[in-house]
Amino acid sequence: MTARGSSVDFYDVVVVGGGPAGIMAAIRAASLGDAKLKKNVILIERNSSIGRKILITGKGRCNLTNSADIDGFIGKFGKSGQFLRSAFYKFSSDDLREFFKKNSLGIKVERQGRVFPSDDRSLSVVKALEKALADNNVKVLTGSRVMGIREEGGIFSLKIEGATEIWTKRLILATGGASYKVTGSTGDGFHFAKLLGHTFNPLRPGLVPLKTKERWAGEMQGLTLKNISIAFEYGSKKITSEVGELLFTHFGVSGPLVLDLSAQVVDLIQEKKEVILSIDLKPGLTGEQLDNRLLRETGSHGSINIKTLLKDLLPLKMIPVFASTLNIDPAKRINQLKHDERHAIVKLLKAFRLTITGSLPLEEAMVTCGGIPVKDINPRTMESRIKPGLYFAGEIIDATAPSGGYNLQQAFSTGYLAGESAANPDFSRKGGAGA
Repeated sequence: MTARGSSVDFYDVVVVGGGPAGIMAAIRAASLGDAKLKKNVILIERNSSIGRKILITGKGRCNLTNSADIDGFIGKFGKSGQFLRSAFYKFSSDDLREFFKKNSLGIKVERQGRVFPSDDRSLSVVKALEKALADNNVKVLTGSRVMGIREEGGIFSLKIEGATEIWTKRLILATGGASYKVTGSTGDGFHFAKLLGHTFNPLRPGLVPLKTKERWAGEMQGLTLKNISIAFEYGSKKITSEVGELLFTHFGVSGPLVLDLSAQVVDLIQEKKEVILSIDLKPGLTGEQLDNRLLRETGSHGSINIKTLLKDLLPLKMIPVFASTLNIDPAKRINQLKHDERHAIVKLLKAFRLTITGSLPLEEAMVTCGGIPVKDINPRTMESRIKPGLYFAGEIIDATAPSGGYNLQQAFSTGYLAGESAANPDFSRKGGAGA
């Protein structure tokens, strides 16, 4: 399926980037037209194989999408949500699942609406996409880095490392962000966009673990707190989460709750705001209910020590740090607790606090925030408002969401719309690219 040294140098549509957005763009573009007028489409990927980032998505299981409705998807993308409305209507979560079923991939829906391949193998997703590329006669050029792009008279010329130039009137940039560079997301696409007259919003890490000032966080490395909620406090304001999981690391904190709010925290840190992470270890109980529970324990089991009491409230690995923060001897009997000491326990259970100092670098983030501003892209076509014939799809666009399959759906949806629009530019410019 790999094309190299082809005698055909001019293509109807050229797609740069073999991730989910680029693959879907190439499939959709090549699928249009009748048997005699099939679009001549090439997909260019710098890695030796396509779909590298898909393989590591969802810890190797690949959280393909989410079963949420379109409004649910739009809400997850914040200020960029409305920009994506046409793309999500054109190719929805339901459409994506149907696409994979047609390409022999079983699908299942798990908690929180997360959609996975039925065999839990991301490789199966890549195989299904490779099948669709082959079925639609897409030429796939792997192990090929684009060294430069220029445009003259409506024709784009791409210089490929170790190969001849490739020309096209319709170019789709689906090169991803600048995180997980081992997958091929090196940020080249932003350089190409700049060469073609675009600017891009500053790149920042998203879905990224955070660092804490307190070194004792490392003492709990590997500990996962379940059924807790968190809040990031800055000044008199705070960002809150739902109930979920948090993971302590040797440098700070990670886990779904932290990752989903991390992009907002990174922005606050860059604004020189002091950010405090407050963990509610017992979100299902009020402070008063916890206090009453401690009083009952004191009345019925007053001779037990604080460490034994905390075993019923906290993971064992957390107790030494918790007791040290309280500055109370864990061997002390609970019937010897003073009123203010008991209230200190309750307060800490409801607000276990750490100071956030930063995050891991962009290269280690799951997604890239920032990128091509949505104001510079036509939402009905994914075509550049600055350079006609240029289209964008996927993570290169400044539109990211929390984990849960939303970002991968964004890539597939914008890729589908960009591919369709590039293959039928006159039709799409008249408003035929979705509502």
